[in-house]
Amino acid sequence: MSELKVLLIEDDPMVQEINKAFIEKVKGFKVISCASNGTEGMEQVRKLKPDLVVLDIYMPGLDGVKTLQQIRNEKIQVDVIIITAANDLDTIRSMLQNGAFDYIIKPFNFERIKKALDKYKDFHATISPSGSVTQKDLDNLFFSEKRDALNTADLPKGLNELTLKQIEGFLNTQTESKSAEEVAEGVGIARVTARRYLDYLVKNGSIQMDIQYGTIGRPVNRYLLKK
Repeated sequence: MSELKVLLIEDDPMVQEINKAFIEKVKGFKVISCASNGTEGMEQVRKLKPDLVVLDIYMPGLDGVKTLQQIRNEKIQVDVIIITAANDLDTIRSMLQNGAFDYIIKPFNFERIKKALDKYKDFHATISPSGSVTQKDLDNLFFSEKRDALNTADLPKGLNELTLKQIEGFLNTQTESKSAEEVAEGVGIARVTARRYLDYLVKNGSIQMDIQYGTIGRPVNRYLLKK
C-alpha cells in the first residue's frame, strides 16, 4: 500500500515540526504539506487532496471548528484527526459530530498519535478496496481495543508490550501460519523469546496454534493470528 498523504494544519511552528516528526515516524504516512491556519488549510485541502488532515482547534482567522465544518459543507472526501489543547465537552462533541476520526488532547506522547494513525490505517485499508464492507470488518475496527487490552494487561514477568505488538504486527501481515523460528526472524528476536510470547498469545486466545508433522524429525508448532 502506498503512503497515506497527510496535511497538517497547526499555527505553532514548533508544534508543527514536532507533530510532523511524530506522524512521519509511523510507517505508512507522509506529511505532504503544512498550513498555519484554517483558510490556508482549506486551500491546500482542495488543491492537494490529502487522505488525512491533522487539525488544531485554536488558530487565528478560521479556527479548527469552522475548518472542519467547511470541509463537511463542501463534501470533501477527507478524514480528520484533531490534535488540540481544547478539552471542553462542547468542542469535543462538535468535532466528533462533524466526523472527526479521533480527538487527541495536548500534551500527548508519540504512542497516542501512533495508536490513532495505526487505527486510521486499518480503517483506510478496510474501506478502500470496494464500496462495501462486512459486519466482521467493522467489528474488527470498532472492537480491536478490547483485544489490545486483553493482550497487554497483566503481562507475565519478562514480557513487554512493545515486543508483543511487534509479534502481533508481524503475524497480522501473514496469510499462512508461521513457526516460532520464522516469527523470531521476522521480528528480529531470539527464537526462545518468540516462543514465550507466542505461548502467551495462544493462552489468551489471540492466536491459534497448529501442529504440523513432517516425514522426518519433530513436529513443528505453527502460529496464525486470529482475524
